[in-house]
Amino acid sequence: MAARIPVIDLATLSRDRAAVVRAVGDACSEYGFFLVRGHGVDPALEANLERMSREFFARPESEKLAIAMKNGGRAWRGYFPVGGELTSGRPDLKEGLYFGTELGPDDPRVRAGLSMHGANLFPAVPGFRETVLAYQVALTALGHRVVGLVAESLGLPEAYFAERYTADPIALFRIFHYPAVTPENARTHPWGVGEHTDYGLLTLLKQDDCGGLEVKTREEWVPVPPEAGTFVCNIGDMLDVLTRGRYRSAPHRVRNLSGRSRYSYPFFFDPGFSARIEPLPGIESGAPREARWDEANLELFRGTYGDYLIGKVAKVFPYLAQETK
Repeated sequence: MAARIPVIDLATLSRDRAAVVRAVGDACSEYGFFLVRGHGVDPALEANLERMSREFFARPESEKLAIAMKNGGRAWRGYFPVGGELTSGRPDLKEGLYFGTELGPDDPRVRAGLSMHGANLFPAVPGFRETVLAYQVALTALGHRVVGLVAESLGLPEAYFAERYTADPIALFRIFHYPAVTPENARTHPWGVGEHTDYGLLTLLKQDDCGGLEVKTREEWVPVPPEAGTFVCNIGDMLDVLTRGRYRSAPHRVRNLSGRSRYSYPFFFDPGFSARIEPLPGIESGAPREARWDEANLELFRGTYGDYLIGKVAKVFPYLAQETK
């Protein structure tokens, strides 16, 4: 029988916090993935986001390209068309929108020309800006809650990560549209997203009912079925480094075989740009590592999260990396 990614109900925290913390720790060490329900995010906000996203992606390509990522400069925000994002050097079968924390021109980080910081490019869909910003606030709050549980599962104070890494997090939000797979597009874009791991601490993913997400366990690829009212949570490379591989960033991939459009909404709750990443004291290493999909050795990484993030994103969008040097 195939493994099943666990579902953790945050609504039970007040009744048995210790059990929830144990469940989070077990999921992180076994799978690097789990689902949360009872998260408190407003369903009406989610529904508005879904409706507006479908409206935007149904518009003509010329209209979508009015907010192309090349117009976002060093902030790396805006729209990219199908094939515009690479995984392991191969084009993905998806189009998408990139957002981040909204920063004005007078913000010191923007004035300094810091990559990944700046203003968003919003679609000309009424209410889209307000909805995205409200959604980012809600998911940032949820990110703090879940990372607090991760800290406790490691025997650390709940506020450990908030005090040291996520007081001013890099919070990046994406909206992806995956066209249905056809014999024609499968030849040039075989995967919606190929095998990869996420970069930071924690990803919170809202997915629609199409399915297609798979996570690589020690034995096999396991589907992550969509469950109404849940968010998929997975840990990223920086938590892998911090925990010496005790909590391993799990490879995952997407292929939309539903025969219809698929939409997903990943929110990345990550360390601050200047946060230095090195193994946490007193944390025992995890099991011996297998070779990673990208042949990288996370044990060797030392530096800031900004160093790691820029290096990774430059491979995903090499043309933007050249334009923003």
